[in-house]
Amino acid sequence: MPTGSPRRTIVPVTTIDSTRADAPIATARGLVRTYGSGPTAVHALAGVDLDVQRGRLTATMGPSGSGKSTLMHCLAGLDRPTAGTVVVDGEEVSAMSERRLTRLRRDRIGFVFQAFNLVPTLTALENITLPLDIARRPVDRAHLDAVVQAVGLADRLHHKPGELSGGQQQRVACARALVTRPAVVFADEPTGNLDSTSAHEVLSFLRRSVDELGQSVVMVTHDPTAASYADRVLFLADGRIVDELADPTPDAVLERLGALTRRAAAGPSAGSAAASAAVPAEVR
Repeated sequence: MPTGSPRRTIVPVTTIDSTRADAPIATARGLVRTYGSGPTAVHALAGVDLDVQRGRLTATMGPSGSGKSTLMHCLAGLDRPTAGTVVVDGEEVSAMSERRLTRLRRDRIGFVFQAFNLVPTLTALENITLPLDIARRPVDRAHLDAVVQAVGLADRLHHKPGELSGGQQQRVACARALVTRPAVVFADEPTGNLDSTSAHEVLSFLRRSVDELGQSVVMVTHDPTAASYADRVLFLADGRIVDELADPTPDAVLERLGALTRRAAAGPSAGSAAASAAVPAEVR
């Protein structure tokens, strides 16, 4: 696994200045996301406290219905929490109007999803610069060149998505997420549609974006190998963070996941399965 700079200690949000270079890039306090009401209410998140380290790659894992994607969507302003606060780069996302949220997502947050979401009629370069074009912002050629070099697609920039492999298309999506210089990139199962070779290419790029470009990345994944590229892995179950692992290896991640599975098999009630089914699949 590529190595980065030494890990930093997580500082409680109550004692930090969000303008400091070592402050968390994102925080959540008492984060709750509930679907429905009354006895059938589903608590996708049940009171999460979290600091996401700046300039680090953080992975989140857990069984289906654990709340890992819901947590990411609340952090990214794609879903509103029922209770609690979310702060991204010093801005309280959970209190923003829809207009401010749209601006935040456009200018300061990058997204990479399992589906590549590229415009088929545009070249790779045009897809990469599309967010800047939409925002009518000038292209920083030096930064664009750095991102293109990191993604390793300099010789494919004038090809359209249909002329690229799956791994190349996802790397274009990653470059598009980085070109706006976002405060943080959220990646939801970015290797879910890729073979092992393409997955390695994408994960290596995300790792380099942290080590070489100073990017902050939060990645949801189910794959222990993908999680091993992270600096820190968070494990969720029943809407709570129940464990974490620093400097992960695939075997260590697999061992922790196995322990979670055994714990879930021994303890969950029948209501847990019903709760999982009631949560919209796209936010699990």
